[in-house]
Amino acid sequence: MLVETHESQMAPVDLLILGAGWTSTFLIPLLQREGVTYAATTTNGRSGTIPFVFDPDSRDQEPYSRLPRATTVLITFPLKGKGQSNLLTSLYNATHNRRHSNSDSDSGGPETHFIQLGVTNIWTNAGWNSEDSPYDTTDSRAVAEDELMREAQGAVLSLAGLYGGSRQPRHWVQNGRVAGSKADLRARRALHMVHGADVAAGIVATHRRFTAARRWIVCDMHVYDWWELVQDCAGEMARGVAPTVGNDDSDGVEAACRVSGADVERGEELLGWVGELMDEEGVRALPRDPSSLGRMLDGRAFWKTMGVWPMQGRVK
Repeated sequence: MLVETHESQMAPVDLLILGAGWTSTFLIPLLQREGVTYAATTTNGRSGTIPFVFDPDSRDQEPYSRLPRATTVLITFPLKGKGQSNLLTSLYNATHNRRHSNSDSDSGGPETHFIQLGVTNIWTNAGWNSEDSPYDTTDSRAVAEDELMREAQGAVLSLAGLYGGSRQPRHWVQNGRVAGSKADLRARRALHMVHGADVAAGIVATHRRFTAARRWIVCDMHVYDWWELVQDCAGEMARGVAPTVGNDDSDGVEAACRVSGADVERGEELLGWVGELMDEEGVRALPRDPSSLGRMLDGRAFWKTMGVWPMQGRVK
């Protein structure tokens, strides 16, 4: 049962980041450059953030009362299933004298906008998929996102694979996370990515041009062929090339990845697998024809609506 509401004593901000993780390493510097006031939470309050843990089984208002009033609340951690989105937004609104968007009454002050960072794997159909395409409505993430849009008129940014700084597809190939076997590589089709800097720009754009009750696909508008990416990475490994981490200048990190003799052998093995698979499946050249890549994402609508476009180019 909700207790009597009370207002946080913290200064209001433009954007409240619930869960300052990897994305915030790109977002916070952009907010500072753009003059957007912000506050951020982490589970333990590190680096000057506000300690906050979302408990889906608790209706205690105290953790929410320690958060500042914000024009936009960005939820970076996953909400799943029925009830979690409604619980979080209602407790925040209750402690900050804000109404739910689906209510006709206003309990004081303009409404808070909620943005949820979502996932793109809810679209499972082969061929092209846009925001308007059918999706898996039973997926636990989709259920929570739908609830956020319905109950709090929130916006969902469905993010493709994230990369940037030390987070690079090359490393996934090098450490065996991708293409651990030839059979694994055979099954790899399309890949969709978005750079952390472009995610940050998209969040700021959504804060400024909020779209209530909308879900967007956020990607860099490329469809990558896993075989081509693996071949590129494997070629560097076989040549003993060590990529630099952060060579996109996104975070100033300049550490180099060591390429061992095992990495060289791994690269040679991967090159062989790609060549063999191309021959076995009649692929004349890479990238493969889009019709053979399975599910593909059309991410144009988000950038067009927000009036900004991805600036980081394609995965190298």
